[in-house]
Amino acid sequence: MRTTAVLDTNALMMPVELDVRVFDELDRLLGEYEAVTPRAVVAELEKLRDGNGKEGTAAAVGRDLADRCRIVETEEPYADDAVVAAAKAADGDVYAVTNDRPLRDRLLDAGVDVIGLRGRNTLEITET
Repeated sequence: MRTTAVLDTNALMMPVELDVRVFDELDRLLGEYEAVTPRAVVAELEKLRDGNGKEGTAAAVGRDLADRCRIVETEEPYADDAVVAAAKAADGDVYAVTNDRPLRDRLLDAGVDVIGLRGRNTLEITET
């Protein structure tokens, strides 16, 4: 069975903001998987990377990391909505990767398992 990890904006910014090696953690948790991110997330990262300070740096790194993902199209222009739509549209075992609590709750309510921060720099799975 195919495993998909849908990454949101803050998941791709975790390496700078939270010192989390996102792809290493996903490898540990999921083994073999396909990383995807919605085009709306890429657009949000591109907008944020023009900012100053740590957020701008994190967004620039996140945009580079998005190249490791298959970018998927959704009809949703807002990044969080696009993550939910992409997760619901994916086949097989699907996980959404986020550290955004309201988005996490929306995903869990939609029946999507969520991977988020546990402790300082480790990820864990929260199942529906």
